[in-house]
Amino acid sequence: MRSVGSPSVVTRRNVKAHSNQISGVNDNSVQEEDLKLWQKHAQELKVKVLEQVQDQLSDLLDKALIENVPPFYQKQPAANGTHPSSRSQRMDDGKVFMARPSVLDELFEISHIRTIYHMFIAVLLIFFLSTLTVDYIDQGRLVLEFDLLFYAFGNLGTVTWAWIIMFAYTLLVPYYAMRLWGSLYHTFPSKLGLSLSTGLLLSAVQICVLGEFPVHVVVQYQLPPASRFIVILEQIRFVMKSYSFIRETAPLVMNNPPKEGENPRFPTLSSYLYFLFCPTLIYRESYPRNSHIRWNYVFVTVGMIFGCLFYGYFVLVRLCVPVFRPETNQPFTKRSMVLAVFNSILPGIMLLLLCFFAFLHCWLNLFAELLQFADRMFYKDWWNSTSFTNYYRTWNVVVHDWLFYYGYRDFLWLSKRKFRTAAMLSVFIVSAIVHEYALSMGFGFFYPVMFCLFAVFGVVFNFTLNDKRQSPVFNVIMWACLFVGQGVQVCLYCQEWYAQTRCPRTGNSFLELVTPRSWSCN
Repeated sequence: MRSVGSPSVVTRRNVKAHSNQISGVNDNSVQEEDLKLWQKHAQELKVKVLEQVQDQLSDLLDKALIENVPPFYQKQPAANGTHPSSRSQRMDDGKVFMARPSVLDELFEISHIRTIYHMFIAVLLIFFLSTLTVDYIDQGRLVLEFDLLFYAFGNLGTVTWAWIIMFAYTLLVPYYAMRLWGSLYHTFPSKLGLSLSTGLLLSAVQICVLGEFPVHVVVQYQLPPASRFIVILEQIRFVMKSYSFIRETAPLVMNNPPKEGENPRFPTLSSYLYFLFCPTLIYRESYPRNSHIRWNYVFVTVGMIFGCLFYGYFVLVRLCVPVFRPETNQPFTKRSMVLAVFNSILPGIMLLLLCFFAFLHCWLNLFAELLQFADRMFYKDWWNSTSFTNYYRTWNVVVHDWLFYYGYRDFLWLSKRKFRTAAMLSVFIVSAIVHEYALSMGFGFFYPVMFCLFAVFGVVFNFTLNDKRQSPVFNVIMWACLFVGQGVQVCLYCQEWYAQTRCPRTGNSFLELVTPRSWSCN
């Protein structure tokens, strides 16, 4: 019998211990390699996260500096100890354009938000299939007749030549009128007389070409609704564009007298032509531009515009026409009115979202991409608003900027900043009148539903549900008001449309023109 400490036993123990050491070393080396790989991956991830955070912080800081530093410098005294005039301060503190994407383009990069977009596409497919099914059951064949769509966009030839006339006038007449005025301003004996005469003459021509001419085309040729809206909305756009150009160019000429032997500084025609097509209503000689056009983005955006067009068609045909068409329309009673309003809430809010997405996102981004216009802040996150004050500011930034700089701030400048409430009310009233004008001319009848909701309830909500309301409950209240408001508009405008068809006017007296037919037509 071998002893415990015999050489053979000791040898086996040493071999076993050595093998354990080797396996342990191998395990440790594997773990170290895994740890190194993980550390390398974590370091790369850390660098990416820091880069994204740094970019976002940089954008926020740039925005804060641009928005806050200019007013700070404008409040500082000049070198001679005097303060700059209120006129120069107001002109310097204008809108600043910067390269930034649209909010929805950023949100669609998040899979959860993109799923909501996919849900709307699924609903569009359901509308498409349901229409095919109903047509097959009623007519025994698969047919899609977009008769309402073709009717709404009828007579596009008249719309085209009317638009060409308005565009040619807006491009040439205001530009060369301002150029002539600018060339004479610093040498003319009476600067005030020259400015007044030029302003009055240009205003008279504006009223004829951009005022009466579009209305004459709409009424004389009896254009269908969508064609009417194209002419009227382009009329409003050209008026706002030309006013912005004049408003921004006149101070530039007055505050920069030319030196001896030099011509006055004046914007180029190409910069004004670019402004007429770029998606902003604030004129600048130059804007931040992108380096190239993303044609894939252009084609996708065009597809989304057509998708929204057909989406709106299906909403009207499937959810509105069956409720309000003449053979199913009920007499005008309180009960029928309440039921019709609640039946109109769903199509009303869907049409609101479609108009927002089709125009403020798709249409404006389409022109911005084609023109390489880099500032895509056409709207903000209005859906998160807890106050109607914030909703009005963020729903349509393009129009809000024009109203703010040329309406609200100019009113404050004229009143020496004494009547802020009156300035806000005046902007609301002007906006309500323009909205009602567009709807009245588009539908072909006067029914001031939009004006009452905008100028009455909108003003009340603006002062009661203001920026001090930060609770999520007020976001629910805002959405509830939007739902009910859209239901009221869709209900009343649809009822009036069919009432105008069933009970046409028998005369052209003023009282008959402004009295809704749905109140008396049974």
